[in-house]
Amino acid sequence: MSGHSKWSQIRRQKGVTDQKRGQLFTKAVAAITIAAKDGQNPETNFKLRLAIEEAKNINMPKENIERAMIRGSGKLGQGHYEEITYEGFGPAGVGIIIDCLTDNRQRTSQEIRSVLERYGGNLAVPASVSWMFSKSVVLTIEAGERTESTITDAAIAAGAADLEKLNSEYLIYTALEDMEVVKKKLLEEGLPVKSSLSIKKPKTSIQITDPKTADSILKIVESIENIKDVQKVYSNFDIPEEILLRNAEIKN
Repeated sequence: MSGHSKWSQIRRQKGVTDQKRGQLFTKAVAAITIAAKDGQNPETNFKLRLAIEEAKNINMPKENIERAMIRGSGKLGQGHYEEITYEGFGPAGVGIIIDCLTDNRQRTSQEIRSVLERYGGNLAVPASVSWMFSKSVVLTIEAGERTESTITDAAIAAGAADLEKLNSEYLIYTALEDMEVVKKKLLEEGLPVKSSLSIKKPKTSIQITDPKTADSILKIVESIENIKDVQKVYSNFDIPEEILLRNAEIKN
């Protein structure tokens, strides 16, 4: 499993504080608002459909989702936001991609640059990191009583591109355009999708075994995620699970 995916799942299973949940809600509202500018119908607006699903993944109330969609239509008024992606490198040459929604590009870039440099990283020029990743969707399903072999066979038959196991859950990767077909086929096999998330999946990973280096990388990711304008952060580190778990325990 790619280290960043594993880290995200471990933190999610540890739970989030009310403050962190509020940050997630704010980011989800912004994503829905921007996506809704291209149309209010999730059936025809794929970007909006994904944004709504991701909001539901964090248990955002229905009225919050609907209000964000209305704001996106311009009926409630809104500031000017733009989508922008920054790229950077962390310690040990780890690649980092940062997707943002911002009304002040200069402020956002300065905040990201500050975090990267604080922990031994640097902001990179466009396309120097993005080639290391591919756009994908990760579907999460509960294993239940199914064996790994059964779930693997079902994922392959559904057309999944990759599959990874984490405790009682399976992460099934698929191309954006194949998501609905894969979800439907998994459901037909008695494997309902618990959550879905659009991601940028690393093509290869960088192994990190030094605890201090790992700590610096994780601090970069968490600090950047806490920046108001940042929507999502992706990285290609692969850190041993015992280090990730120890770090998660310290945070809690």
